[in-house]
Amino acid sequence: MKATGIVRRIDDLGRVVIPKEIRRTMRIREGDPLEIYTDREGEVIFKKYSPIGELTSFASQYADTLHKTCDINVVICDRDAVIACAGVPKKEYSDRKLTSELEGIVESRSFYKRNAADGHENKIRVIDNGTHFIRCAMPIISDGDIVGCVASVAGDSDDNHAESGEVETKLIQTAASFLGRQLDI
Repeated sequence: MKATGIVRRIDDLGRVVIPKEIRRTMRIREGDPLEIYTDREGEVIFKKYSPIGELTSFASQYADTLHKTCDINVVICDRDAVIACAGVPKKEYSDRKLTSELEGIVESRSFYKRNAADGHENKIRVIDNGTHFIRCAMPIISDGDIVGCVASVAGDSDDNHAESGEVETKLIQTAASFLGRQLDI
């Protein structure tokens, strides 16, 4: 654990303010859920809570199934990082921070489909310095809250398949809807 040197007092309602610098660094937004842990030494630890993280094992199986049965490379992420993938190198992508462009797709709450006419330079990468770009993506929404995204991806060498087809887009939309409903239960 790293000391920040910042001290905050608890107010009369039991609240403590997390400093803006820490919220920015840790990518904590207004309304984000935080999990609270304690240890034997009296430390209180706040950790960003990822509802979709509860389904990591299930999301991995779903991604593997889509990849094996439909030959689609799939990435499933929460709002900040990749939590499951299939058809892409897991070591390269798992738990890696999303690009700001992909975060924008997630925050948009709407379906994204790459247009092949956009050209090579307008590819939206999954992660910085990643070798795969987004073909189509659908945010995962649960109880009205954005919790993540399901995306089909292609590698740079797959440029002849740069645009996703109708079946692929429907599968990605279905996966996002299904995962969102699993969190509602």
